[in-house]
Order: sequence, then C-alpha cells, then structure tokens
Amino acid sequence: MKKTAEKCSFCGKRKEDTLILISGQDAFICESCVEQALNIIEEELGERKHTGQFTSHPDFKTPAEIKSYLDQYVIGQEEAKKVLSVAVYNHYKRLNQIGKDDVEIEKSNILMVGDTGTGKTLLARTIARFLNVPFAIVDATVFTEAGYVGEDVESILTRLLQACDYNVAAAEKGIVYIDEIDKIARKGDNPSITRDVSGEGVQQGLLKLLEGTDVLVPPQGGRKHPEQKMVRVNTTHILFICGGAFEDIDKIIARRNKANVIGFKGDKEREKIERGNIIQYVTPQDIKSFGLIPELVGRVPIVTYLEPLDAVALKRILTEPKNALIKQYKKLFELEHVVLDFEPEALDFIVEKAVEYKLGARGLRSICEAIMTDVMFNLPSQKEIKQFTVTLELAEEKITKSKLRQLKVA
Repeated sequence: MKKTAEKCSFCGKRKEDTLILISGQDAFICESCVEQALNIIEEELGERKHTGQFTSHPDFKTPAEIKSYLDQYVIGQEEAKKVLSVAVYNHYKRLNQIGKDDVEIEKSNILMVGDTGTGKTLLARTIARFLNVPFAIVDATVFTEAGYVGEDVESILTRLLQACDYNVAAAEKGIVYIDEIDKIARKGDNPSITRDVSGEGVQQGLLKLLEGTDVLVPPQGGRKHPEQKMVRVNTTHILFICGGAFEDIDKIIARRNKANVIGFKGDKEREKIERGNIIQYVTPQDIKSFGLIPELVGRVPIVTYLEPLDAVALKRILTEPKNALIKQYKKLFELEHVVLDFEPEALDFIVEKAVEYKLGARGLRSICEAIMTDVMFNLPSQKEIKQFTVTLELAEEKITKSKLRQLKVA
C-alpha cells in the first residue's frame, strides 16, 4: 500500500516546506496554521476574557466620597484633591449622559502643576484605584514626533491596553496620567525654525488623543512588531491627567501679577508669603507662556496646583496615611517577627533632612533607606532580636556616613 505524503491538512504545505508539522489522528497541521488559529481565538475571545478585573462602567461616586478616599492616602493638597474629585465626578457623569439629550458635555482633562515629590502621581494613581478603572502612567520625555527615534504618542494607549489585559471596552473609560508634561514645552517663546521632535512635535501629536478620536494602537508597541494587527481605541471617554513641575513658572506668574519674587523692597513678610504661595495663582495663560502650545492648553481646561511641602506636612506624610512609610517599615519588620519603633526625635531628624535636601516626599524614602539598610541587612541573621528602636543617634550616624549628605543645599 502506497504511503500518503505528509502535508498540512489546512494549507496543504508538504512536510519539507514547513518548520514543524504536527501530526494528529489522520491529520496534520503546520506551525503557520497554528499561529493563525491562535490569532483567531484571541481576536474572537479577547473581548470576553478578563472582564472581571476592571469595570466598563465605574461606580458612581460623589466628589465628597472621592476626596474622602484621597484623604486616606494623600496628606494636604486640599485644593488639588477638591478639583480632581469634581473633575473626575463630572467626567463619569458625562459618560452616563452621552446620547440622552442634545447638550453635549465636554471632557474635563486636568493639568496639575507642582514641585517634584508633592504627590501628583500619587493623586492620579489613588483615584484610579478607587474607581476600579484601568490606569496607566506614561512619561512624556520618551515621546518623539512620528518617524524619529523614540516612542510615538500612540504608545500611551498601548500602556493603557496592557494595564487592563487588552480589554478595549474598559480601556476606553480609563485614566491616563502623563508625567513630566512640562518637558515637552516648546524650546523658546517662538516656534522653532528647526525640527523640535521631542517638544512641539509631541504636543501636536497629543492633540488628537486629548480631544477624542479613533486611534489605531499597536498592542505590543509600534516599532518592534511592525506586522501586528492594530487595535482601534476611541479616546473620547478616556480621562487624561497631566502633571509637571514647571520649574521657574513662578517667575512667569510673578511677572503677570507684577509681584517681586526675588526683590529687596516692600514688606518682607508679604514677600515670604508670596514666594511660598505664588504657584496658587497659576493660569492657562502661564502654561502657554511656559511653552505649551495654545491648542494643547485648550484641551486641558482644568488647571490646579500642588503646594510645596513644609516640615509639618512631611511629618504627617511619614506617619499618617494608610501606606505611610513608617507603617511600611513596621510591616517589613513584623514579617521578621520584630517590633519596630521610631523615636520622635528620629522622625523629626528625617523630616529636617528631607526639607534640607529639597526632595519632597520622595526624599523621605531615600533618607529612611539610608538609615535602615544596614539594619535590614543584619536583622534576618539575628533571630534573637525581637524588638528594635530607631534612635536619633542611629539616624544621625547613618546619614553622616551616607552619600546623601552631598545633596545638602547651601
């Protein structure tokens, strides 16, 4: 009896024309057909898989409920929390209103201005966790104009899709936080005569995303997988929160208000107050003067600010929130069956150094790590220790030996 030639039962390729030919009962399949079958399965079932992790219709929370939740994790910044709570509430109220009457409510994208370490990213992440919607953090500094080395702005939505396991319905009602938005400011007051591919070019690319349109998104990133099938995502219902330090914008605000930020005249006490609180007077016009193009500023209508953190706020950040740094260290030691305590003087010393180094809330973590690293290195080997207290002397000794002392601001 003549033996039948082995070939793929789907595409008809002979065995010598394939890399792998898998045999079954009276049938064969090649690696190309397996790959195509997998793509079909993912395409058909992708919308139905992973729908339990995120909701396509977020719970309807009032502004007071949103702010109350933020208060548990973010210390101070009352104005920013209030503005964010109202903006997010109105955004999801807008989603429930779409198509019900002729009045179309516009999207409330938000811009937060504040020094590094004041809580911009924490605010956005906490809101997304509370609402149980997909959330992605992207850094504006990696983006370039299409066709240049760097990432295209569409990769913002790739991150959002990845965050919700490619559930497009959930992603289209998610939140995106664009950090370091000030770093894509135009390089000067006038439009550049040369290509500004990581500044104004990126701003123009962001316009369509912020406004709301259908975008073809490469699910695995655009340049490494050019053969992939694009996913269509509508950004009309995605809330964009932008944040940046906008260094030296206080001088722009001061010029507009004719306030003397540096000066040597006038009431010294008033000057001190103005220097500390000048950021609260920020307006879209100041953002435009800083270097963001008018079209982009117009698509981010809500501008709020975060106050610089003083010693009192840093002390509260260190100890009060649900995930406060001191509580985290105590939990780490508890897992080693050790009770950890901090002397009040040691906490005051940590706060004092954070103010001195001007690193904001992030500086607290750096200082604590410098103090605690040796302790956490030795402790697991010393099973007999059941209690440990961080004293002022220990904190001073570790910081003195640490490279952090080089950050001291004159």
